[in-house]
Formats: sequence, structure tokens, C-alpha cells
Amino acid sequence: MTKAEQQQAVAILVPGQFNDHAVGRLDRTFSRVWIERPDASLVTDEMRRTVRGIAAFGGINAALIDALPNLEIIANFGVGYDSVDARHAAQRGVMVTNTPDVLTEEVADTAIGLLINTVRELPRAETWLRDGSWARDGNYRLSRLTLRGRRVGIFGMGRIGVAIARRLEAFGLPIAYHNRRQVEGLSYEYHGTLKGLAEAVDTLISVAPGGASTEKAVNTGILSALGPNGVFVNIGRGSTVDEAALAAALAGGTIAAAGLDVFADEPNVPPALLAAPNTSLLPHVGSASEHTRRAMADLCVDNLISWFSQGRALTPVPETEKVKARS
Repeated sequence: MTKAEQQQAVAILVPGQFNDHAVGRLDRTFSRVWIERPDASLVTDEMRRTVRGIAAFGGINAALIDALPNLEIIANFGVGYDSVDARHAAQRGVMVTNTPDVLTEEVADTAIGLLINTVRELPRAETWLRDGSWARDGNYRLSRLTLRGRRVGIFGMGRIGVAIARRLEAFGLPIAYHNRRQVEGLSYEYHGTLKGLAEAVDTLISVAPGGASTEKAVNTGILSALGPNGVFVNIGRGSTVDEAALAAALAGGTIAAAGLDVFADEPNVPPALLAAPNTSLLPHVGSASEHTRRAMADLCVDNLISWFSQGRALTPVPETEKVKARS
């Protein structure tokens, strides 16, 4: 049997909806198995016997991993993998991969667009034109906020954070950041705590990953430190924000405005944020261009192909870097 034939016999589980381009490549290369959602109770005896890989948008918990005794690799579609239990996977000897780099520039572009929309109210100005208000009532109001004179803080200075910072440099804005540790080679001002960063800036962009360590990290204290001229933008994970505290801060003038592309319980957005006039809200479209999603799909599938043909993953997550392919 050739290597290509061997790969064709490998069963890859795809729970729920998945990228069409990735599905097409999976069908040409592997034996694709589908279930409605990533739920261990949906795993059949046949799946337990045959499934060796998972390709998914996330949501892979310990129970699902344990339900598949022959599982070798989980190929996560996206750079964030907080909804995959990577630590448990590592304990089980299961590789986990993600799709870094290929979405960095797209997400950074979205972050800058969201920031400008939030500060200059461009979506509302466009609505003013489209609904006839400009012709009927005159010019749209002057925006209260501007990027001029702002100081920007980035929470999470990884690949995307750096790409955002470099774009902001072109705006002539000073940049600072908070990370778990200082990034070697960066000249931006580093703050050892998120509170210290918020106190030093008036514009906070969160690119932080999800997980227990960042759960509701942006809370009342952080928003208060940002101040009444403060702008908060979240392009990372909704779980990093106390959304009730954010809604209260927007309503009470604790901060001036917020731009959000991610939410804690997607696609459900808290009514208080929907109703807030000083928000710009997007439906998690940070990497959502055909170009970038295709590149993410290719990397997701390429990780599976490399694993089953060469015994190595292209982009393993840190928790599973030491996992070896089974002989």
C-alpha cells in the first residue's frame, strides 16, 4: 500500500460545520467522519475503533479525547485553541496544532479598522448618509473622540499584537504593552501588570488568548484605570472581559467607547452592549476574508497530512510540542 493509500484509509473526525475548502481537501486525502457537534455521547463504536484525527474549530474537551482511544492529532482551525483541552491531549499523547501566522495580518487590519470605527463613529456616519439623514437633517455630528494624542496599550504582545503595534506606529502613537513576560527585542514600554498598563494609556487593545489565566482580566478595576477618555478594543477572546462591568463602564462614563469583535457567549451579545450608543460591534470577523480562511484551512489540513505521512506536526501548540507520532 502506498503512502497516499495509507492516508486515504485514515479516519478524520469533523464535528459540526467546517470550512468548505478544508472539507474538500480532507475528502480527497482522508476518510472523513462527521458528527453534529463535538460531543463524546455522539461517538460510535466504529469511530472509537477507526478515528485517528480530529479537524475542528475547537470545542474538543477531555471527554471527547478519551472517547477516541486511537486519536493521534487534533488539528484546530484558528490560532486560538483555548476551547481545546491541550493539556489533557498531551497527557494522552495526542498532538494539537493550530493555524498561526497565516491570519496575523488580517486580524491586525481588523483591529485597526475597529479602533477607527469606534473612535470616529464611521458606521454610524455611514448610516446617517444611507438613511437620508444627511440630506434631510444636515451634516453628521462631530465625533467627540479622535486618535490624535492617544496612548495605546496592547494586552497580549504575540504575533498579532506586534502586527497591530507596527501599524499604530504609522499613526504616530506611543505604544506600551502587557504580557506574561517582556518580549525580547521590542522597544515598546513594558508593564508587568495589566492594571499598570491601563493606568499608563487611554486606549487598550486586547489580543489576549482565552483560558483560566485571562478569564475576565479586563474588569471594573482595569476599565476605571483606563479613564473617562478611554477606549477599549477586543480582537482576542470574549472570555477575557467582564462584559457586565464593561456595559456598566460604558453606560456610566467610566470609559468613553468600546469596539468588540469577540464575545463571551457567541453569537449571543449582551443586550446592554447592543444598546450602548458608544460601541462598535462586529460578529467575530477578525480573520474572515476568503483569502485568509483558505490559508488557515490549508494549514489545518497540512498539519494532518504531515503528521500521518512524516510523523511530525507543522505548527504544534506549546503544550504538545514533545508529543511523538505513534509507530
